[in-house]
Amino acid sequence: MSSTITPAKNRQDSETASAVDSFSSPELLQWKATAIAAEQALPGLFSGEFVQETLALTQRLFIQLQRRPSTLIAGIIQPLMWLILFGALFQNIPEGLFGESQNYGQFLGAGIIVFTAFAGALNAGLPVMFDREFGFLNRLLVAPLASRFSIVVASALFIAAMSFVQTASIVGVSAFLGAGLPSVSGLALMALIVFTLVLGVTALSLGLAFALPGHIELIAVIFVTNLPLLFSSTALVPISFMPRWLQVVASLNPLSYAIEPIRYLYLHERWSLDSPVLQAPWGSVSLGASLAVLVGFSAIALVLIQPLLRRRIA
Repeated sequence: MSSTITPAKNRQDSETASAVDSFSSPELLQWKATAIAAEQALPGLFSGEFVQETLALTQRLFIQLQRRPSTLIAGIIQPLMWLILFGALFQNIPEGLFGESQNYGQFLGAGIIVFTAFAGALNAGLPVMFDREFGFLNRLLVAPLASRFSIVVASALFIAAMSFVQTASIVGVSAFLGAGLPSVSGLALMALIVFTLVLGVTALSLGLAFALPGHIELIAVIFVTNLPLLFSSTALVPISFMPRWLQVVASLNPLSYAIEPIRYLYLHERWSLDSPVLQAPWGSVSLGASLAVLVGFSAIALVLIQPLLRRRIA
């Protein structure tokens, strides 16, 4: 019996050895070296190829918007309705009750601008989530892209462009309703504030799009997050109107550090980074400090999603 087992075992050993030899054959090793060299030869971030594919993916999002313009129309009409209806609702409030603002519409304008940009950025993960569910994202991940981070950058550029369109419409209607216009430098700083906030919130939304199992869960997070962050900021009332505990919460809310600088720019033609814009429970916050908070918020959001993005799309 052992004489019959030994030849079979020897045959199995010889087949295993030949399989190992085939894996270490010169042809296979050369193929591996060629594949690794080709992967390393792919252009990286900020190369011409990266810019080209980022613009192509951004154009795809604008084509989707062109086919379904109702999303942009609704995104413009809704904040304008808030501005007009809320402004009319509190029109007869005595002057001086909302600080230096001449009327409630002027006070509310900054809050509507920031909240609209925040809501749009929070929805940034939905297109990526739908691409995941419909399989288009898998096609992108197997494509020879210069960097798969172009998928993320394209989404951020698209949301930023949408936010600027919405902001411009709100600023224009606010000026028509008597809120006035900031100076040219104030408008530039306002655009920078909106972009910084949008960048951080978009990063978090894209991280959720890759972390959550489906769009139902992402929409649930959006619904749960939207209104609490609005009411716990200084968008609708000054911080002095709030109870002490809510003042602390509003002072920790990143939206407040975008709202108050924009509100200050509406009221003051001359400004500097040392200008006080928010009276938090622990002291006065300057314009420069508010910008630093927004930059820090965006930087933390980008750092937090890096490991997740590397696992999902690298």
